[in-house]
Amino acid sequence: MKSLFKKHASVWILIIFCLILSVFLANRNHAFFSLKNLVNILESTSYRTLLAIGMTFIIASGAIDLSIGSVLSLSAILTALCLHQGLPVWLCVIIGLASGGLMGAINGVLIHLTRINALIITLATSYIFRGVALIITLGSPITKMPQAFLKFGSGDIFGMEAGVTMAILALLIAFPIMYQTKWGHYLTGLGGNALALKRAGVRIGFYRIGCFIGMGLLAALAGIIITSRLNSAEPNAGLDMEMYAITAVIMGGTPLSGGKAELAGTAVAVFLLGLIRNGLTILSVSSYYQQFITGTLLLIAVIVAELNERKNRIA
Repeated sequence: MKSLFKKHASVWILIIFCLILSVFLANRNHAFFSLKNLVNILESTSYRTLLAIGMTFIIASGAIDLSIGSVLSLSAILTALCLHQGLPVWLCVIIGLASGGLMGAINGVLIHLTRINALIITLATSYIFRGVALIITLGSPITKMPQAFLKFGSGDIFGMEAGVTMAILALLIAFPIMYQTKWGHYLTGLGGNALALKRAGVRIGFYRIGCFIGMGLLAALAGIIITSRLNSAEPNAGLDMEMYAITAVIMGGTPLSGGKAELAGTAVAVFLLGLIRNGLTILSVSSYYQQFITGTLLLIAVIVAELNERKNRIA
């Protein structure tokens, strides 16, 4: 039991913090533990969970992706445009997902071929993708989606809200991929020692590009869910979503340098951040504090992660 706690210390600490925060919020407002509020928390964190799952794979592989908010926005815009052309909903969703995968592939290919730091490449493509979304829409949202599409993000699947169900399914798929397949093993290897993998004959470009394609698909899915819920595709949707995802991943215990993935920690961290957002709303605290708190948590998480890495290197 002691070794289990030590191995996943970040997960247990986050769970304990969630429990403490829940008790505090419940004492301040009895509506906190109502079914409606718990559902609100799950719904608001569902698409963020999708982004954080993809970012866990990216960071574990030793990279980072600052373009996911822009990928989310442009994928949603392209989906909405297809819907307005009268195409079937299922085809529009596929086109939206494919566009996200393509943008992820562009990131992966550029990073692999140029050997430029992923932070710089994805920072540049984030502006490019966002610019395309703004050019297409002239800065205006696309509204009035077909009724059938609105059920995609807000309908029920297996008795739960569709977005929540998709987030849970994504987690259930991500765990075996990361921990029980060669693909996941090579991804963490990329973050740990990419040169050793290359010398072993592993096609590191294939796995690097595949990782970014997966991130693009998840960002596109998140964008489609948001569009379905709001009945609107916004060219400015997804702003700062990458920082939210990075914060959840680092808080969850995945080191920023890569080489290790803590998916369970990511999932709990996303829920904790959702809990904090919900708690601030219940306590009638200004939403402006949310960015301050998220930034503070990211700074603390990075400092703790770096100190742990230095301690492990010395040991």
